[in-house]
Amino acid sequence: MFFYKLKRVFVLLVLLLWLPIYIVLVLNLLAYFERPNLLIELLVYVIAGVFWAWPFKALFKGIGAPNKKK
Repeated sequence: MFFYKLKRVFVLLVLLLWLPIYIVLVLNLLAYFERPNLLIELLVYVIAGVFWAWPFKALFKGIGAPNKKK
């Protein structure tokens, strides 16, 4: 039960701290380049939007489910 709560706190920290920092980093990185075609720009943002959560895939798994041990 302790690890489930700890995992939920860590997920909250990832969402509240890592995600805004990642968004700022991606936007600043893309600002260095000339603005591409609309479809290419959309593709870059979709890839960046998926890539932020990829390292935390195992962490997010099972968070929405109720705690199994009570």
